Amino acid sequence: MLASALMAFLHHLAAFTLVGALAVEVALFKPPLSVLAARRLQRTDLIFGIAAAAVLLIGGLRAAYFEKPATYYLHDAFFIAKLAAFLAAGLISIYPTITFLSWNATIGAGGTPEVSGERTRRVRLCLMLELALILVIIACAALMARGFGYAQ
Repeated sequence: MLASALMAFLHHLAAFTLVGALAVEVALFKPPLSVLAARRLQRTDLIFGIAAAAVLLIGGLRAAYFEKPATYYLHDAFFIAKLAAFLAAGLISIYPTITFLSWNATIGAGGTPEVSGERTRRVRLCLMLELALILVIIACAALMARGFGYAQ
């Protein structure tokens, strides 16, 4: 029982870290960027990625070993929707990550990254879609916790 509570705590900690990192990315991504802001974005995106991996890993461990049987979750429509939203957000996050990583050479040379207006719009759209998907995940989690969506 204590192990289950610890896993729930770690899962929530990782999820809140993910949301916090995404919020920081939204706040920092305002081109033109200074070298300092670009480096901060890269570090924040790394934290975001680590937190996302932790959410997935810890959530998987919870579902497999610490909570109800895995088959229970596979019969819950809101769990499937939650997982789909999480995976969609992960796929969408690839574009901003590639953008931030593309600055390595420029930053390494002491230059400031140039971001076109079109690329800025695309990255911001991705970040906003990720935030929207987090709302879907939270709604699905609340519905799951109350037993909605379970089909035997």
